[in-house]
Amino acid sequence: MLELTLQALFSGLLAGGYYATVAVGLALVFGTMRVINLAHGELVLLAAYIAYAGESRYGLNPVLCIPFALVVVCASAAIVYALLARIEQDREMNSLILTFGLGVILTNLILMTWAADIHSTTNAWMLDSFILADTLFAMRSEVVFFVAGLALMAAVHLWLSRSWQGRAVRALSSNRNAAKLMGVDPRRTEVLSFLVAGALSTFAGIAIYTGKTIYPALGHVMTVKAFIITVLAGMGSIPGVLVGAIMIGVIESFTVTFAAASLQELAGMVLFLVVLFVAPSGLFGGKKALPR
Repeated sequence: MLELTLQALFSGLLAGGYYATVAVGLALVFGTMRVINLAHGELVLLAAYIAYAGESRYGLNPVLCIPFALVVVCASAAIVYALLARIEQDREMNSLILTFGLGVILTNLILMTWAADIHSTTNAWMLDSFILADTLFAMRSEVVFFVAGLALMAAVHLWLSRSWQGRAVRALSSNRNAAKLMGVDPRRTEVLSFLVAGALSTFAGIAIYTGKTIYPALGHVMTVKAFIITVLAGMGSIPGVLVGAIMIGVIESFTVTFAAASLQELAGMVLFLVVLFVAPSGLFGGKKALPR
């Protein structure tokens, strides 16, 4: 029983790393523009399918597909921003409608291009087992991308904390008018936030393809999960995203292990509602939208 519990905890921790990488891009965009990009999960899925295409058609290692996927996903993210930037009235509501529509379009483009089949990597190295202390098991890709995801999130945190561009993002998220008076260009900073979110989406998509299975409807699932994690953390709180993601990952893993896989999504939603009831502003909610 103890070994089963530890394995469920380990699997949930690794799953939380995937979820955090997906959610941090959504949190970054919200912190800068105060809009929820409902096409975010579809951008993640786009990167995953590019990795699938590179591996299935050209025999490439999925990791080698990152540069091409980065270009495509970041270009798509820039298009999403260009459309959002044209909204001048009722930005919050209209941005939700627009990005939801873009997500539907991307899902159907993926469906038309790659059909509705379920895919996953066939790379032997990625699928090889990783054994920790002779008791905990996972695929090698899960551990590699979990560690890489933590490093990437740390890099984003340092970028926000130490660089001028990162401080501009934080200033814009805190007080838009004051940031403009200090010389911050809102459009340039918002574009940069979308591009960084696109880069994070690319990495998350490749990670999901190598460790999970992908299908066209997964984009919507990832958007909802990223939104739940972002709200759990406190809207715009990037450091809290990791904690929220691990909470979701662990509770889903325990539900699958000790209850039923069909209850996995329900368990995450129940946690979401409980946290909102106890702490309406999220676990790390506060006045600051992005970390120092």
